[in-house]
Amino acid sequence: MDAQELYERMKKVQEAKGYYFNKDKERTFELLEALIENKNHYGYMGCPCRLLVSDRDQDRDIICPCVYSVPDIEEYGSCYCNLYVSQEWNEGKIPHVYVPERRPPEKMPF
Repeated sequence: MDAQELYERMKKVQEAKGYYFNKDKERTFELLEALIENKNHYGYMGCPCRLLVSDRDQDRDIICPCVYSVPDIEEYGSCYCNLYVSQEWNEGKIPHVYVPERRPPEKMPF
């Protein structure tokens, strides 16, 4: 699977839920390519903006779209890595602010 195919697949599923890809296509495709790389390396599409531990169960909360993306998008209009955003975020109707890490420190591999 290539980034374009992943884009098309995920776009249908996520837009039906009200989540959109970042309109910055270059950023979006960089992240999609990183997801594909993680899938090839780890066997699952772990968040490209976080450190994975190579254990699907330990990384389950950060398999894209991660469990933190919904509250991030609701509060900030964007997920942590800016892959998924709200329509308002894409349209510039809300500020593009830094999205803080929600993942608890005890789940991080360092």
